Amino acid sequence: MPRKVPEINASSTADIAFLLLSFFLMVTTMNVDSGLPRMLPPMPQGDQKSDVEVKRRNIFTVLINKSDKLLVRGEPMDVSLLKEKTKEFIVNPNNDPNMSESKEENIPLIGPYKVSTGVVSLQNDRGTSYKMYMIVQNELVAAYNELRNELSMAKFGKPYAKLEKEEQDAIAKAIPLKISEAEPKNVGGK
Repeated sequence: MPRKVPEINASSTADIAFLLLSFFLMVTTMNVDSGLPRMLPPMPQGDQKSDVEVKRRNIFTVLINKSDKLLVRGEPMDVSLLKEKTKEFIVNPNNDPNMSESKEENIPLIGPYKVSTGVVSLQNDRGTSYKMYMIVQNELVAAYNELRNELSMAKFGKPYAKLEKEEQDAIAKAIPLKISEAEPKNVGGK
C-alpha cells in the first residue's frame, strides 16, 4: 500500500507574504533625486516684456564644452579660478568698464549699497559630464555665498547662515543670486 505524503498547511502563506511586504514598504526609504534648488524669477505682470535687455558687459558667460573645459568671457580658464573671477565680476572693485555695472540702492538694515546688475550665464554642451557641470555650479554659488558672508560679517558681525530672516533678506537684496542657465547645445557632437 502506498505511503501517504504529509501535506504542509499553506493557508496562511499569503497572509504572511502580505504582512512582510507591508512591513518592508513602510520601513524602507527611497532615494529621491533632489536636483538643484533654484528660485525662479516671478512671472511678468500683464503686458510687461518678458525679455530683459542686458548690456554685454553685465553678462559673465561661462561655457563648458564636451571635453569639460571652461571658457569664461571668451578666455580659457581653470575651474579653480572661477570662484574668484566671479566674485571680482560681481563686486567690480576697480570700476572696470569690462566688469558689471552697479546701481546704488537704499536697502533696509544696510543703507545705501551698490547692487551689481551683473548676471552669470552658464552654458554647456550636451556632452559635458554631470560631474563637471556640478563643480562649476558649486563654484558659482560659492562665489555668491562668500560675498554674502563677507557683507554679513561687515554689517552684522556674524555669518549669513546665522542671521535673522530680515537680515538675510537684506543681504540677499544687496547681493542677489543671478545665475542664468541656458539649454545645453550640441556644439561638437558626442
